[in-house]
Amino acid sequence: MSDILIEPKDCALVLVDQQAGLAFGVESMDRQMLLNNVIALVRTASVFGVPIVASTSAAKVYSGPLIPAIQSAVPEVVAIERCNMNVWEDDAARGAIVATGRRKLIFSGLLTEACVTFPVLSARAAGYDVQVVGDACGGLTRVSHNLAMRRMEAAGAKPTSWIQVLLELQRDWTRRETYEGARAIVEAHAGGYGIGLAYARDMIKLT
Repeated sequence: MSDILIEPKDCALVLVDQQAGLAFGVESMDRQMLLNNVIALVRTASVFGVPIVASTSAAKVYSGPLIPAIQSAVPEVVAIERCNMNVWEDDAARGAIVATGRRKLIFSGLLTEACVTFPVLSARAAGYDVQVVGDACGGLTRVSHNLAMRRMEAAGAKPTSWIQVLLELQRDWTRRETYEGARAIVEAHAGGYGIGLAYARDMIKLT
């Protein structure tokens, strides 16, 4: 089953260029929703003990640092600065990913067309199992984002969403060690589903 569904012990989260200077160009989805989804994803990784490797580019000259709201969600994460578009071609960033020892990589980043696609293709070529969190990636247009997602899928990467990642890692709400953390993320970030989960919990308390 672990070969089909992801397990926390097998995964690492790779955050690529989640920076305001690049977010300004995102038109594939609402930017505030994108930020919500990325924060939910990094909080999920933190709750489940999934290592996070973050990388930024042109942080001091154009793109800015890791978006503060994301950094605040995982203050212990230090982004690795690089010059090129492809994380996999940067020795420090690639080395940090390899050093996690995890063979299943979960990608989230900006922009989907380049700085997400290129390392995903490279990681697949290196034999890694890769998932791309489509609703935690942003593209310049909806069409170009979708085309990039299709290209990565054709190379063997698996498209997913942040809520699917959380539910796949939790899988059983009786897993008490992660229940409270996972529930809190759903309530804060999952819209109507989160409202329903909070309502169900409150109703159980009343019975």
